[in-house]
Amino acid sequence: MNNGSNRLGRIPASVLVVAAVFSVQFGNAIVGSLFDRVGPYGAAALRLGCGALILIAIVRPRVSSWPQRTWLGVILLGVALGGMNLFIYLAIAQIPLGIAVTIELLGPLAIATAGSRRIIDLLWVLLAVAGITVLGLRAGGSITVTGVACAAVAATCWALYIVASARLGARVNGVDGLAAAMLVAAAIVVPIGTFQAAPAVFADPMLLVAFAGVAILTSVVPYALEFTALKRMSTRVFGILSSLGPAVAALAGFTVLGQALSASQLGAICLVVTASAGVVATANR
Repeated sequence: MNNGSNRLGRIPASVLVVAAVFSVQFGNAIVGSLFDRVGPYGAAALRLGCGALILIAIVRPRVSSWPQRTWLGVILLGVALGGMNLFIYLAIAQIPLGIAVTIELLGPLAIATAGSRRIIDLLWVLLAVAGITVLGLRAGGSITVTGVACAAVAATCWALYIVASARLGARVNGVDGLAAAMLVAAAIVVPIGTFQAAPAVFADPMLLVAFAGVAILTSVVPYALEFTALKRMSTRVFGILSSLGPAVAALAGFTVLGQALSASQLGAICLVVTASAGVVATANR
């Protein structure tokens, strides 16, 4: 896996993040099509459980020499991964994929604007809030308060994921830290989602094969790409590239789930994407 990490290191970090965005959003759309069989809790448990086992088997992280500070970083990243996966699935179960990911984008946007006292940055944030407001006002029955709240929690976990991943990546080689953090995330979420996952898998064992593929598409590949990219780029730049998420999610939701968005909803998504792009485009180096 170290050779694989070295090869990824030669690819531009921006390309890695864009590839991760497409992988995870289309993977999420596929998971959404399985909700009626495993439920959002079961989907999160199977995704993280399979993803952790696959990543640990591939990476085989060497953890014996890690100091306590590194382990604290692993636990923090694991909590962020677990919360991000669980709550975005709870959101997708109630609101359209494109809208859920748009709200979740507020996490990277907050990271991109953190510490800035410039008026222009405040204006970008207000533009993003305007987009979220339009989504709420124009979505009609397609948005629930619970769905929005879950997406907001996922946004908080995404912000934590960006910070924790960047800091842990600076202290460990390759993707060893990510593999250990995935195991922590699985240890948190799998027990929570077992009540939905276990009966579904017992009724159809082929779901394990399906979610092994989903785990590769939504966890193993994108998280490895992002973890590698964050070693070489700032969290602000990562935030802008993440702004592609809502647009790709809307495309995936339409292609895979048949979730058509209205013109006003697409316009609101564009506002949030523009805000996130503007934050980094006008940021001081």
